[in-house]
Amino acid sequence: MRSLLRQWFLVAITGCLWIVQPSLAAGASSVNLVSVEWLETHLGRDDVLVLDASPRPMYAAKHIPGAVHADLFSFGAQELPPADMQRRLQAWGISPGKKIVLYDQDGLMWATRLFFDLYHLGFPVHNLLILNGGLSKWQASGRAVTKEPTPPPATGTFRITQRRDEVRVRLPEFLAATGDPMNHAVIEALEPSYHFGEAKFFDRAGHVPNAIMWPRADLFNADKTFKSAQDIQRMVGHLGIRPEQQIHTYCGGGVAASLPFFALKFILGYPNVKLYRESQVEWMRDDRGLPLWTYSAPFLQRDSSWLHAWGNPMIRSFGIAHLSVVDVRSPDAYRLGHVPFALSLPADVFGSHLAQPRRLAELLGPAGLDPAHEAVIVSEGGLTPASALAFLMLHELGQKKVSILMDSVDEWGLRGFALTKEATVVGAKKTPQDLSVPAMTYPAGPRQGVLITAPGSTQGGYPKVFIAAGRLLPTRPLEGHVIHLPYTELVTPGGTPKAAKDLWNILVKAGLPAYAEIICVSDDPGEAAVIYFVLKLMGRPDVKVWIV
Repeated sequence: MRSLLRQWFLVAITGCLWIVQPSLAAGASSVNLVSVEWLETHLGRDDVLVLDASPRPMYAAKHIPGAVHADLFSFGAQELPPADMQRRLQAWGISPGKKIVLYDQDGLMWATRLFFDLYHLGFPVHNLLILNGGLSKWQASGRAVTKEPTPPPATGTFRITQRRDEVRVRLPEFLAATGDPMNHAVIEALEPSYHFGEAKFFDRAGHVPNAIMWPRADLFNADKTFKSAQDIQRMVGHLGIRPEQQIHTYCGGGVAASLPFFALKFILGYPNVKLYRESQVEWMRDDRGLPLWTYSAPFLQRDSSWLHAWGNPMIRSFGIAHLSVVDVRSPDAYRLGHVPFALSLPADVFGSHLAQPRRLAELLGPAGLDPAHEAVIVSEGGLTPASALAFLMLHELGQKKVSILMDSVDEWGLRGFALTKEATVVGAKKTPQDLSVPAMTYPAGPRQGVLITAPGSTQGGYPKVFIAAGRLLPTRPLEGHVIHLPYTELVTPGGTPKAAKDLWNILVKAGLPAYAEIICVSDDPGEAAVIYFVLKLMGRPDVKVWIV
């Protein structure tokens, strides 16, 4: 019983549910994938060895006649010494001259993990094959299964002589990759419940920083065959994963991560793909307490303590603040008290230039906004239509980094931080100690695909979905897939976005597809901007706001 419980625990941390969602795409094409028809004609040949990588209870219940049980649990949770691993592989009958056909019974992650291990250990890749669709496809097509255990095969002759260590990433390199999303893509193969923190394996929930969620279920058709290379490439392009990046895949325990590894390297042919075999097991066990995120972009939110620490006079006097504080409240509210060094740029300034971003840029520079700084937006209460609108417009203009202070000015004061009534001085420094904010030249370089004036002017990789963000549907006509989701359902009464796990469930319940070109719309553009902010916080890659 204890052994069985241990196996099922390992199933949870390495795979995260054995559920494969349906898709309508055609099967994938890869020299390392074979069909059930191919296997039927080659089954029983001396040069073909079929390995069932499923857990032992599944193999005992049913398997393809003649398949040898290659139990991943016998070594999957720990790394065996090379000599022990070699004996294990030889006991399964593995020899270099044979074609090794790997399959499993539920989603192929066990087969792809064994594929990775054999590839990493130097087995000839042209003889490594995955049965496309596994036992599910084999049985659904009417082919025979059996409970009879296969007699032990003749001892194989494969020897571990030269490993392909270039496909395996260790913790130091993986940790560095999480901090460099421009040159690295870190892909998480777990389900959304784990990514956004609803479920957890150990004492903390979430994903490694900057991880791209690509659940393993997204790779399969309804019959559990791989999606086509075209459909996989479409997903990868939507997620922003590029072939020139160094790509790292991970999951809970290094098994489910083998699926995106296989898809990227052997279906799409991406050159730089590595698997983090230890995955969250090692990440969570590290004595440094390595971080986990629940939001995909938590740095879009700032609190008073953070802003006070990085924007105080001492830090500014050393020239290392690199912050522009943008107060979007009314001029009267600003005069009554504001965060030190805040620039008064009322929300109307942004709202009146929706169709004129270049003209807005001409106003921002002289007002003291540095485009190379992080712009922290301050409002009456965290995430509001006013602060979201400023976020949207600065993001449109190409500001290096934009965030929103999730505390109100009143909360700033209640936390014991000083407010000032004196307007922030914008101009040239008169002395080295002068903390005036210099006037700037703000280059107008609008990002493409943030604000649109007509839905037909853009075409994403997936069909358009309109999210109506107001209490009522907008007066303009909307055609196609429309979701009515008032922005207030995504924000707490205190003006902060709801927890990532709750936001994900709200979006799923509303009917938002996992892959879509999302267009936020409302008669009040600030309401649409709140949805835009929340979706960026959640890591959605293709989000736009339709303005009139």
